[in-house]
This record gives sequence, C-alpha cells and structure tokens, in this order.
Amino acid sequence: MEQDYRLFIEKVKRKTGIDLSLYKETQMKRRLTSLYQKKGFHSFQEFFQGMERDRELLYAFLDRMTINVSEFYRNRKRWDVLEEKIIPRLLSKNRNLKIWSAACSTGEEPYTIAMVLSNFLPLSEIKILATDLDENAIQKAKIGAYQERSLQEVPEQMKRKFFFKDQNHYLIHEEVKRTVTFKKHNLLADPFDKNFDLIVCRNVLIYFTEEAKNSLYKKFSASLKPGGVLFVGSTEQIFNASQYKLEPIETFFYQKIE
Repeated sequence: MEQDYRLFIEKVKRKTGIDLSLYKETQMKRRLTSLYQKKGFHSFQEFFQGMERDRELLYAFLDRMTINVSEFYRNRKRWDVLEEKIIPRLLSKNRNLKIWSAACSTGEEPYTIAMVLSNFLPLSEIKILATDLDENAIQKAKIGAYQERSLQEVPEQMKRKFFFKDQNHYLIHEEVKRTVTFKKHNLLADPFDKNFDLIVCRNVLIYFTEEAKNSLYKKFSASLKPGGVLFVGSTEQIFNASQYKLEPIETFFYQKIE
C-alpha cells in the first residue's frame, strides 16, 4: 500500500505538476481511496491508469484533492461595478493596465478579471499576474477545469464564449489562460512588485490578524500607482483607509490617493 501510494504521487506530479506529498498523507490517502473505490478501482496504480484513459476521472481526482471554495464572478454585483465604473476610469489613463490577483486560489478570480477586461481590450493585450502560496492550487488553475457550480454567476454569453464542456466539467479556453501568469508568492513574507493599476485581493484578509492586515494594506498601497485601485472582499471593508493613503471610491474599492 505504501509503495502503491508513493508511486501514485510520483506519477501524478509528472502528469499534472501537483505534489500530493505536500498534503497530510493520512487524510489525502483516505479521501482518494474512497474516490477510487467508488469508481471501481482496487489500487492507486489502477486508479492512475484509469486517469490516463479517462479525462473525467482526472477531473474527479482534481476536485477531490482540492477543497475549492472559489467561484467565477463571486459576489457578481461587485464585478459589475468593476466593469461599469472602475475599469473605464483606469483605461482612460492607460491602456496597458498592470494587474495583480493576490491569493488567487485555483484561478477563478484572475480568469474572471480577464473576461471582464475582454469587453474593453483584445485578450492578446491583457496581462494579469496571479499569485498564491499553494503550489497545488496554482497547478490546478493552470489546468483550468472547473465544476458547473463554480460557473453559477458567469454571464451566459461569457460561458458560451470562453468555456467548453467536457463531460461534467467546463474547461476555460487557452486564449483566456494565456492572459494570466501564475506564480507562488507568500503575502506575509515575500516582497511586492510595484506600479499596479489594479490589485484584487478578496476573501483572504479575513483569515489574518489585525496586525497582519495593517501591514498588508500598507504594502498593497505602496504597490499601487497613484490613482490605482485595490478591490477587496465583501467582508473586508477598510476602516480609516486614509492612513494607508487610500480612499473609498465605491463599496469595497479603494483608490491610492494621488
């Protein structure tokens, strides 16, 4: 059994870039054993061979090994504000927007940014940096296969234009994937790049202490251009934004004071 699982880890890493050894072994083994037994396999090796033959099985594995709480267009009304008010304001100053999706999880957020921007610019002109601490989440983002529940808020025309259905999963088009560069990054420890027009960091800071939040708001502000915008999650209103050289311009959108 041990050897069976170790070989499985190696083969999965070669195939997907995902490193199962980074997860707690007992929990992951239990989670994946119940999946392969349900699908009628008797060992990890059999299961991997099945994944080689059947993409839907590969997607089922990806869903099982990541607990995905993200979704496209999460809190849809906020994305409408981004599209109708924030992006036109930023583009009026500069067409080559520098954008960062911080703590991007499995890719839904940066791909949503790309889809919103596609209403203003050709995809070939869109460049988004997307970072996360979890290398496995990043690898899953690069694969770009999602369950239907992640697409509940996606406008119908966007779903038709940028996704294709493969059995029970939706795959995001390559041209959207090409707009995003994924990198591993630790918000609390690694340096931040500078001169961003837009930083999106949503539903992440709620997990940090007040002290860590305070430090991150300062760092985000320092990373924005004057007039650049920070877009935060719907439970993350910044009180006393002016202490970070930010001012609220819409609910959950803060502009760097010029």
